[in-house]
Amino acid sequence: MEVNHTDMQSDSCDPGRPAAHPGIFPTREAGKSDLQPAERSVDFPVSVVLPAGGTGERTGLQTPKQFCSFLGRPLISYTIQAFERVSWIRSIVVVIAKENMELMTDIVQRFQHRKVRAVPGGSTRHRSICNGVLALGEEEEEEEEEVRPAAGGRPEVVIVHDAVRPFVDEDFLYLIATAAKEHGAAGAIRPLVSTVIATTSEGFLDHSLERAKYRASEMPQGFTYDVIYRAYQRCSESDFEFGTECLHLALQYCGTKAKLIQGPPTLWKVTYKRDLAAAESIIKDALSRSACVITGGSARAATLADALQEAVGALGTELDVIPDLMGENARCLSKEWNFIQLSVNRSFLSDVEAMLTDLEAANRALLHPLVVIWVHLSDSDELSVSGRAAEPAAIMDLASAAKLRNILLYGIQLHQSKDTERWERSVSRVAEITSALIRERSPALVGQLLQA
Repeated sequence: MEVNHTDMQSDSCDPGRPAAHPGIFPTREAGKSDLQPAERSVDFPVSVVLPAGGTGERTGLQTPKQFCSFLGRPLISYTIQAFERVSWIRSIVVVIAKENMELMTDIVQRFQHRKVRAVPGGSTRHRSICNGVLALGEEEEEEEEEVRPAAGGRPEVVIVHDAVRPFVDEDFLYLIATAAKEHGAAGAIRPLVSTVIATTSEGFLDHSLERAKYRASEMPQGFTYDVIYRAYQRCSESDFEFGTECLHLALQYCGTKAKLIQGPPTLWKVTYKRDLAAAESIIKDALSRSACVITGGSARAATLADALQEAVGALGTELDVIPDLMGENARCLSKEWNFIQLSVNRSFLSDVEAMLTDLEAANRALLHPLVVIWVHLSDSDELSVSGRAAEPAAIMDLASAAKLRNILLYGIQLHQSKDTERWERSVSRVAEITSALIRERSPALVGQLLQA
């Protein structure tokens, strides 16, 4: 059966949105594509244009949706990160409304985005994308005038993507980039969720389309630079004013038939207010998938870690147990978002202070808040640390300082019990509290010493 591509972009929210890691965005299990790349690298320059000039009217919020924040970070920053982590993507042009240029500059600096350049947008979607394409061409002119890094110059392939579609994975970007290089244009498609109908001017049904023959156009889309540049040079004022589909311009004005690639369900677009909550939930789920447990070399702490590993694992979080953060174990400082420090019958705040120092020395760009949970294991008859009651004020002071560095510090007090059943209940409570703290990242509980 012949399948036609509908000249429309889907804003529908896919009901089967899978979880997606915000640092290592959706893997292929999240939604399989129809092609499998042998490797994720390209030998030609690729750049990205992110139109981000929308007002977000459909969210019903005063703040444009691309600037709405969750977990202390705006949505557009998550999307930028999805592209920055791809080594073969050279540069990213974010096209922004003039009145938001200062805000965008602040976001780039605050979250240490490295490949980004912001340029003013136009009055419509096509005018904004055109501005981004022209900005990429200006990079080549600048390279001729001055010595620039090897990453400079005009790209061979331009990927166009929406700033409010944060869950795009590297494998699929590879498919789009290589298909665009080969065919001149390529784009993501998804099955239509609803039947498309045409209405009369009086508001009655005129006809409907056979859903099986059509697909919804999605992002990302890719083009050779020459194709997308010529398409915008040749298109009409009507296209600029009312058009929304870049693939259609490439076909109409360059004769380039885009290669259409089935995309994963994670390509959905944040369109309505409820989508912001869904995106936040996905990111929380992703951040809570794993944690690093440091035992300090204590046998009792190692025994507790083994018990927690099983209990927390049953709640959906995988624990990596290590004795310390030295040598090869130091890799956790740069890749993990959650840390659990186990301390047994000695001054534990010094352990936590040392971990916080190590995290600071790692000099990470903390795009998400890190969670550090200090679990103090004491004998049932020991109600003190270093001979006195654990001072909540000291923990709070340490947590307040850590929070300024985007690190959320929590404490849990656990008493050793000789009663096996009671001990198992206590371990289970620690697992539940730990999982909740890692998932929710609650600012209200920062610095609290919770009792298990």
